[in-house]
Amino acid sequence: MQTDNEKYNETVQPNTAFLNELKAKLPEFFTKEGSFDLDKFRNQLKDKNVNELSEGYQLDFIGKDYARRQAGEMPTSVIVPDEKQNNGEGKNSKNLFFTGDNLEVLRHLQTAYANKVDVIYIDPPYNTGNDGFVYPDSFEYSDDKLKEMFGLDDDQVERLKSIQGNASHSAWLTFMYPRLVLSKKLLSDKGAIFISIDDNEVTNLRNICDEIYGEGNFVAQVSVQLNPRGRNLDIFVAKTIEYVLIYVKNYSNPLSINPVEKTGKMVSEYNKEDDIGKYREIGLRNRNQAFNPETRPNLYYPLFVNPKTGMVSIEQDSSYTDEVWPDAPDGTKTCWTWMKEKSKKQKNLLIAGKSGNEWRIYRKDYLVKNGKKATTLVKTLWTDREINNDYGKKSIKQLFGSNVMTFPKSPGLMKKIIEMGSQKDSIILDFFAGSSTTADAVMQLNAEDGGHRKFIMVQLPEKTYHTNKEGKEVPTKGGKAAYDAGFKSIDEISRERIRRAAKKIKKDNELTLPKDFDGSFKHYRVVKPTKQTLEDIDDFDPDNTDLFTNMVEGFSSDSLRIPGNATGEQTILTTWLAQDGYSFDANVQEMKFDNYNAHLVDDRLYLINEGWGSTQTKQLINKLGTNELHLQSVVVFGYSFNIAELRELENGLKQLDSKVNLIKRY
Repeated sequence: MQTDNEKYNETVQPNTAFLNELKAKLPEFFTKEGSFDLDKFRNQLKDKNVNELSEGYQLDFIGKDYARRQAGEMPTSVIVPDEKQNNGEGKNSKNLFFTGDNLEVLRHLQTAYANKVDVIYIDPPYNTGNDGFVYPDSFEYSDDKLKEMFGLDDDQVERLKSIQGNASHSAWLTFMYPRLVLSKKLLSDKGAIFISIDDNEVTNLRNICDEIYGEGNFVAQVSVQLNPRGRNLDIFVAKTIEYVLIYVKNYSNPLSINPVEKTGKMVSEYNKEDDIGKYREIGLRNRNQAFNPETRPNLYYPLFVNPKTGMVSIEQDSSYTDEVWPDAPDGTKTCWTWMKEKSKKQKNLLIAGKSGNEWRIYRKDYLVKNGKKATTLVKTLWTDREINNDYGKKSIKQLFGSNVMTFPKSPGLMKKIIEMGSQKDSIILDFFAGSSTTADAVMQLNAEDGGHRKFIMVQLPEKTYHTNKEGKEVPTKGGKAAYDAGFKSIDEISRERIRRAAKKIKKDNELTLPKDFDGSFKHYRVVKPTKQTLEDIDDFDPDNTDLFTNMVEGFSSDSLRIPGNATGEQTILTTWLAQDGYSFDANVQEMKFDNYNAHLVDDRLYLINEGWGSTQTKQLINKLGTNELHLQSVVVFGYSFNIAELRELENGLKQLDSKVNLIKRY
């Protein structure tokens, strides 16, 4: 027997994800059967006098249709809660950490986190040939099925399969495409994605991001100086920079990208001080050569200076005697940057200084205004010392005592990115978490400004060792320091980094740390069912009156051979809650029907374990009939119910005056 998701995935086409998104936004162009009405759409374009594009370009690569299809598939894995972590140090945390394949995790997050994430940062494999990248996603279909799905011939199937285990540009693009499509759906209307990359794939990444996000939502390609000394492995030219590509969900939303606080040399410009605080002087004369009395007459007027005090007024009297016009020293007619009314209101900020015999009018620009530090638009070249790789290594060494990760990003870089894209209550997602520098930076910013940003980290349990022919564990290239420190996989380092960083933040900010500072996380493992469980599913007959296998137990931590102490019931419930759009801190109430334990979330009742019978059905119908319980849906784990139990429950619900849906899941 196939699971519901397997049945759905068999119907998925390369354009399924696109059509689902289109249907959500433009349902009027779909028929009752779910087909897109192209003629109606064309007519609507003509009615609105919109010209259809006759020219254009797009990026094509081997595997693109397969990647598009992957973006439309449902998850075939389950979410296993780490009960030890989640009922221990992470019990009250709103932060999330997922161990598993990020493509599957993104699929699981599609409902619960659609349009809720404000910042996505990823540092994917760069495909340099030295970073160990090969296409990891397996083709789960036969050659005949691939031909049927994509209309391929034998040669084209072989070309598609050639990217498996390969590090070509096509392999990298096929890997990245579905992940970017799915992550875009998680972004809020004010959301932005930041992607680190180097020369090797930056052009291809720009092209697929233009296709997925739209060229109009491109913000910038930032050059980031991560290695001022240059890479010593390079030939001809020692590279000092990488890039951060920035795209937004909606370019017209002004909240997408924030200016950042001024630091370093920019702060030293504020070299004067008065009773209010430190300030710098900015010339009031507009230096734009196109601005003059003819083009901007409302900005052309005289100001008057008190020659004894240097104070400025817009009106002349016995104290303010010296008249000053905004003309340039060479006599060129220019104008002020402020209109007359603003100069009148803000006259306390105006100050005069002499250059030779000529007065110059300046305005005071304070470093701190209304309790907020001065900000600036981010430039496309970042050279701040605290963002380079040395600071990333230094941070790891401070926390772990050795460099357990190679090439970790600097917390300074991540703080800058998060500051640009987030508000104080934003959700930040990193689905190539690595050592969780992003989570570290989120916690640091929250400690500094009292924010309540939440992070979602996703990391593959990539091993730091391999087993040789003799059965001995041997550290991988670049994994020796981590292995020697006792870490068998990257996700272990990632979670431990969050714990140690939180401890350091609490120590460093002992007196100022907000009481509700969140320095922990809830942990979930996203895994495929075991071979035995899949075989049991295949053998299951829904029409059988007897159940021979306890299918729930197959989803427990023990059966899945992973730590965490989760029962099969907890795994199934967690997976379903995410599917139904509930957050991972949803209020789940336990309900007893005789000796049967059910789960109530809002107006939805979940029945997962075996043991439901006539007694329980009667109790449920009675509670519903007397309005003791109000439900819209009852969701059952089909493998725990025989055909007679299901029919009795279904018939009982049909007898009620108020409609309650019975949802059977397999």
